Amino acid sequence: MRNSENAAKSRRTFLSFLAASPLLMSGGAIHGSLAKLLALAPEQNPDQMKDARSALEHIAQGDDLITSPELALDVMDFEPVARKVLPPAHFGYLTTGVDDDATVRANRDGFSHLEIRARRMIDTTKIDTSVNVLGTKWTSPIVMAPVSAQRAFHPQGEIASAKAARAKEHLMILSTAATTSVENVTEARGAPVWQQLYPTNVWEVGRAIVKRAQAAGCPALALTVDLQRDSNRETLARARRKDTRDCKMCHQPGMTGYLHQFPAFEGLDVSNVQDLHKPDMTWDFVKQLRDTTTMKLLIKGIVTREDAQLAVEHGVDGIIVSNHGGRGEETLRSTIECLPEVVEVCAGKIPVLIDGGFRRGTDIFKAMALGASAICIGRPYNWGLAAFGQPGVEAVLSILRRELEGVMRQVGPTSIDKITKAFVTGRPR
Repeated sequence: MRNSENAAKSRRTFLSFLAASPLLMSGGAIHGSLAKLLALAPEQNPDQMKDARSALEHIAQGDDLITSPELALDVMDFEPVARKVLPPAHFGYLTTGVDDDATVRANRDGFSHLEIRARRMIDTTKIDTSVNVLGTKWTSPIVMAPVSAQRAFHPQGEIASAKAARAKEHLMILSTAATTSVENVTEARGAPVWQQLYPTNVWEVGRAIVKRAQAAGCPALALTVDLQRDSNRETLARARRKDTRDCKMCHQPGMTGYLHQFPAFEGLDVSNVQDLHKPDMTWDFVKQLRDTTTMKLLIKGIVTREDAQLAVEHGVDGIIVSNHGGRGEETLRSTIECLPEVVEVCAGKIPVLIDGGFRRGTDIFKAMALGASAICIGRPYNWGLAAFGQPGVEAVLSILRRELEGVMRQVGPTSIDKITKAFVTGRPR
């Protein structure tokens, strides 16, 4: 009985430490040999428990962090550096989910429910990772998802990201809440970018953003439908409490002050804007956009077959399967688990992209096997941006591409179009 009580106490102590660890805030990166240590029962492995605790403490204190992008072994190596260099509120904004951040973790965990079926005796001398999306060929299926306020992570913000996209030949989607104008980002990218749209509750404001993006040469518009007001971002709220800076210089009060941070709203009358999003948006709004722009129109945030069917019926040009990185609602459903039913309904009529939790080349492989046309990353390249600027973003893109090519070579398909559903199978839970 005494041993059982001690074991229970040891477990509680260990779990309490983990719960308090900043590394676990919003699903922080614990992986590799450290993850294996944590998986062991602490009461059975007291020495290994001490090793795990020591490793966590060292990482939390910033020990053994990479000092240049070239030292990164995987994209997760950039996260603790970003945590160290960013103000608490800025890192909290980047990392937060909603409620308990469980959907953020579910996005990652979803990939563990799929196994890869490897084929042998195939000539994999040449690997082709190119894809064609909406009539444009890209050398990689990795797309840079829209992430707002990137100058909060690095002084060059979206310019650094755009230059990295140019250097590595990746598609970039620009947030409505970007801290750099669409014109300047397009110039830095050296090619058109896609525009993401938060339409606001005022049609004239949303229409002006759309017209400006079209004039800047954006070929596609991604209407975001997976976020409403008042998402309960507890991790961000807790991070703000730890931030002792005076933020009034950058953050003006009220919605008008908030919107003035973003160049997309320059010159617009935003006095009646009450919400960055459009709380009364229905499918009628898709037709309204259709009549307003010649850009291709994608809906970002579709996660069910029912809505995918409606999207097809309303003539959209593409879908991005997304739960806003777990920042909208606590569904506990990963986007990779939503993907098959959306792909099935679309039946090849329109491209289906996906974001949410992509951290490894194997993650990308699994999504392509389930029918994705491309995948989008958000947090990883912004970890790289925060840590090292443009070189950090380039390194993140290179690592993911290298890992994707590596798994393709090991498993058998020599081009993206050869990655079929036959290469994945469900993993027993």
